[in-house]
Amino acid sequence: MATVTFTNNLKRYLSCPPQAVPAETVAEALQRVFADNARLAGYILDDQDRLRKNIAIFVDGQMVRDRLHLTDALQPDSEVHVLQALSGG
Repeated sequence: MATVTFTNNLKRYLSCPPQAVPAETVAEALQRVFADNARLAGYILDDQDRLRKNIAIFVDGQMVRDRLHLTDALQPDSEVHVLQALSGG
Protein backbone atom coordinates (compact mmCIF):
# COMPACT_ATOMS: atom_id res chain seq x y z
CA MET A 1 0.00 0.00 0.00
CA ALA A 2 1.11 3.52 -0.72
CA THR A 3 1.74 5.77 2.25
CA VAL A 4 0.29 9.29 2.16
CA THR A 5 1.94 11.83 4.44
CA PHE A 6 0.94 15.44 5.00
CA THR A 7 3.15 18.36 5.92
CA ASN A 8 3.40 19.42 9.54
CA ASN A 9 1.89 22.76 8.58
CA LEU A 10 -1.40 21.04 7.66
CA LYS A 11 -1.27 19.03 10.86
CA ARG A 12 -1.53 22.30 12.80
CA TYR A 13 -5.07 22.77 11.45
CA LEU A 14 -6.33 19.23 10.93
CA SER A 15 -5.67 15.75 12.11
CA CYS A 16 -3.98 14.10 9.17
CA PRO A 17 -1.63 11.35 10.28
CA PRO A 18 0.19 9.29 7.64
CA GLN A 19 -2.03 6.65 6.09
CA ALA A 20 -1.34 3.50 4.13
CA VAL A 21 -3.92 3.13 1.37
CA PRO A 22 -4.42 0.75 -1.56
CA ALA A 23 -4.34 2.90 -4.68
CA GLU A 24 -2.99 2.87 -8.21
CA THR A 25 -2.96 6.65 -8.72
CA VAL A 26 -2.48 9.76 -6.61
CA ALA A 27 -6.15 10.65 -7.09
CA GLU A 28 -7.24 7.26 -5.74
CA ALA A 29 -4.93 7.57 -2.76
CA LEU A 30 -6.26 11.01 -1.88
CA GLN A 31 -9.88 9.94 -2.27
CA ARG A 32 -9.29 7.09 0.18
CA VAL A 33 -7.74 9.49 2.67
CA PHE A 34 -10.53 12.03 2.18
CA ALA A 35 -13.18 9.34 2.75
CA ASP A 36 -12.21 9.41 6.42
CA ASN A 37 -11.36 13.12 6.54
CA ALA A 38 -13.59 15.19 4.22
CA ARG A 39 -12.47 18.48 5.74
CA LEU A 40 -8.90 17.78 4.63
CA ALA A 41 -10.08 17.66 1.01
CA GLY A 42 -10.97 21.36 1.21
CA TYR A 43 -7.37 22.21 2.05
CA ILE A 44 -5.94 20.13 -0.80
CA LEU A 45 -8.51 20.46 -3.62
CA ASP A 46 -10.47 23.43 -4.91
CA ASP A 47 -14.22 23.48 -5.63
CA GLN A 48 -13.54 21.79 -9.00
CA ASP A 49 -11.69 18.92 -7.28
CA ARG A 50 -8.40 20.19 -8.69
CA LEU A 51 -5.21 20.45 -6.75
CA ARG A 52 -4.94 23.91 -5.17
CA LYS A 53 -2.12 26.04 -6.55
CA ASN A 54 -0.47 26.31 -3.16
CA ILE A 55 -0.24 22.53 -2.76
CA ALA A 56 2.58 20.35 -4.08
CA ILE A 57 2.53 16.57 -4.15
CA PHE A 58 5.60 14.39 -4.49
CA VAL A 59 5.57 10.67 -5.25
CA ASP A 60 8.75 8.83 -4.37
CA GLY A 61 10.62 12.12 -4.41
CA GLN A 62 9.28 13.36 -7.77
CA MET A 63 6.70 16.12 -8.15
CA VAL A 64 3.48 14.87 -9.73
CA ARG A 65 3.20 15.59 -13.45
CA ASP A 66 -0.58 15.62 -13.69
CA ARG A 67 -1.75 18.36 -11.34
CA LEU A 68 -5.16 18.49 -13.02
CA HIS A 69 -6.34 14.88 -12.69
CA LEU A 70 -3.65 13.43 -10.40
CA THR A 71 -3.25 10.34 -12.58
CA ASP A 72 0.38 9.78 -11.65
CA ALA A 73 0.87 6.07 -11.00
CA LEU A 74 1.72 4.65 -7.61
CA GLN A 75 3.65 1.51 -6.75
CA PRO A 76 2.55 -0.63 -3.80
CA ASP A 77 5.34 0.86 -1.68
CA SER A 78 5.14 4.44 -2.97
CA GLU A 79 5.48 7.36 -0.60
CA VAL A 80 3.20 10.32 -1.34
CA HIS A 81 4.03 13.61 0.37
CA VAL A 82 1.48 16.43 0.33
CA LEU A 83 3.03 19.82 1.02
CA GLN A 84 1.86 23.41 1.17
CA ALA A 85 3.95 25.74 -0.93
CA LEU A 86 5.12 28.68 1.12
CA SER A 87 5.66 32.18 -0.12
CA GLY A 88 6.82 35.36 1.46
CA GLY A 89 9.34 38.08 1.29
